Amino acid sequence: MAPTKIEQGHGRIVLRNDASGNVFSELAATYPLKLLAPRLPSQNVSIVYMLSYGGGLVGGDRIRLDVEVHDAACLAILSQGSTKVFKTRPGQRLSANDHIHPVTAQSLNVRVAPACALFLLPDPVTCFRDAKYHQIQTFHLSKNSSAVLLDWVTSGRKSLGEEWVFSRYYSLIEVFVDNDRIAKDAMLLDERNPDGSPFTHRSLADSLAPYSCYATVIIYGPLVRDVMQHLSAAYTAITVFKQHAPPSLLWSFSPICSGEGCIVRVAAKETEYVKHWLGKALWDLEKILGIDVYRRAFS
Repeated sequence: MAPTKIEQGHGRIVLRNDASGNVFSELAATYPLKLLAPRLPSQNVSIVYMLSYGGGLVGGDRIRLDVEVHDAACLAILSQGSTKVFKTRPGQRLSANDHIHPVTAQSLNVRVAPACALFLLPDPVTCFRDAKYHQIQTFHLSKNSSAVLLDWVTSGRKSLGEEWVFSRYYSLIEVFVDNDRIAKDAMLLDERNPDGSPFTHRSLADSLAPYSCYATVIIYGPLVRDVMQHLSAAYTAITVFKQHAPPSLLWSFSPICSGEGCIVRVAAKETEYVKHWLGKALWDLEKILGIDVYRRAFS
């Protein structure tokens, strides 16, 4: 069968497992999306790096990635560094037409067959000053498939004094199991004042202080049951007491789908705090992914 023609900014991944191990029956992308699949010692776990040309995405970029995982295969989708979102390409001047396509949009559509697993473990999204970013991710799982889905955002380039100074950030995640939706998580950060009043508006920096990184992890399936049990036990053991100052990191654990899955939310004053916490909290994944893949995700 001839491969499907891919439009600009689109990508497609189809992973299967035959008698010799994992095989990509489709792996293709067009500018500005780039997909890299390094060879691994393991025959049952594959990695795809989801990248962009030019060091990031700009206003007007439209990215769509379709993913299918079949035949008991296991796929990890990673990135190399944060997903940077610019208003314009670095070094490029604003033009009179920049208002026509100001939003950077990215969509991810995934289908995970029975006995398969998907691990979406990218670095966080970092929106630069005045950038607008919309992200929609939809996952269709089977009852006995497994997934760990990480979505996180930083405040921006803190080293340059940019904290929550982008224009708009919208992220929507929906997870379905056998066509029944088990999770929907949306985050909208908008610098504009919705009611137009100049007196009641609080900036994003004021509203989100003192934290500079927010993360959501959705976990589901039999393969990652140990991960969920570890998180549940750790959360139950937390002692809550009154504090005079906000802690450096906060997290919560919420079971979903009658305990077959969970949603974990994390907020911290520094992005590295979140990354370090995730690396410890999800350490059971090392037994599934192998030490090399796990270190690529959290080192």
